[in-house]
Amino acid sequence: MEEGKLRELKQFIETCKSNPSLLHNPSLSFFKAYLLSLGARIPPQPKTEPGVFDDKKPDPSLPAEDDIIESDIELDNAYVVEPDNDPPQKMGDPSVEVTEEQRDAAQLAKSKAVDAMSQGEFDEALDQLTEAILLNPHSAILYATRASVLMKLKKPNAAIRDADTALKINPDSAKGYKIRGMSRAMLGLWEEAASDLHVASRLDYDEEIDMALKKVEPNAHKIEEHRRKYERLRKQKEHKKAAIKTEAPIKKEQETEAQVQEALSALKDGQVIGIHSTGELEKKLSAASKTSRLAILYFTATWCGPCRFISPIYTSLAEKYPKVVFLKVDIDEARDVAAGWNISSVPTFFFVKNGKEVDNVVGADKSTLERKIAQHSGPL
Repeated sequence: MEEGKLRELKQFIETCKSNPSLLHNPSLSFFKAYLLSLGARIPPQPKTEPGVFDDKKPDPSLPAEDDIIESDIELDNAYVVEPDNDPPQKMGDPSVEVTEEQRDAAQLAKSKAVDAMSQGEFDEALDQLTEAILLNPHSAILYATRASVLMKLKKPNAAIRDADTALKINPDSAKGYKIRGMSRAMLGLWEEAASDLHVASRLDYDEEIDMALKKVEPNAHKIEEHRRKYERLRKQKEHKKAAIKTEAPIKKEQETEAQVQEALSALKDGQVIGIHSTGELEKKLSAASKTSRLAILYFTATWCGPCRFISPIYTSLAEKYPKVVFLKVDIDEARDVAAGWNISSVPTFFFVKNGKEVDNVVGADKSTLERKIAQHSGPL
């Protein structure tokens, strides 16, 4: 890791040590979940007086100029338990091939576990389910069932590990989402819990999921509203800072607008502009570029029969496409321009956008000429 990032990480950890309540900040929920998954103990969230927040009015209790310090959220943590830090349960080897006999033996162990659960003997149920998982590690329902036993034993981290494994095997395991959601609620991970329980409800609704959601959703909604509140306040602060720095951009915008108007005055909407020198051509192409217009450079000659045919058509196209810049060069009169564009035959048409050639037409092909004008002048 880069030295600068290490310094920032150390500073962040020192800040958390001096003020552990920061770990209850909703924006750090991912970090809190990671610490809990490692078995860390998070100090309880200090209670604050609940207040009424009007989403349409600025919060006078927060400083306008200084950094915004988020207040705590009043949550119902009655069902939150201390995170478990036991060694992980034995997991089966997903790479092994399971025989029919092993499946039958696993099913028998599961039946014994269900009987033990019905009698409240959860430790016995846990042992039987572990044996079943080792026999058949490909069964999502076995992991989800063991997760439910671990949850009843108030071991939410262990339950989440088994639920995760069940969902890896079967992403549509309603029981996997249900147990993981209820276990996350036991750790105070309200938004993650609500998300899991909603998925479980869509897959296979039952009353237990509905009861869990009634406990989880109020806290999840408070966290969401809290986040939206401070996102809005940060945007207000950013807009305020941006307003202070608008003078330079406005001046630049005015200068750009003046340049565009000057460029437009050099162009003639609906008319063909004669070019007599390289300098004159550069000015017209520059003006076309500043106004984001397509420029067409038509090379012709008085002695050219096809040119005499296409010239009036070129003039009529200029009237039809007034926002396109139509330029015309007589190669005998402006030899420097013709040489710069390596003209070997006439009529030749070059299509120029933002100072770069994007297409060309050689010859008096009326239909191709108009088609390409329509093609390249479209997104102006």
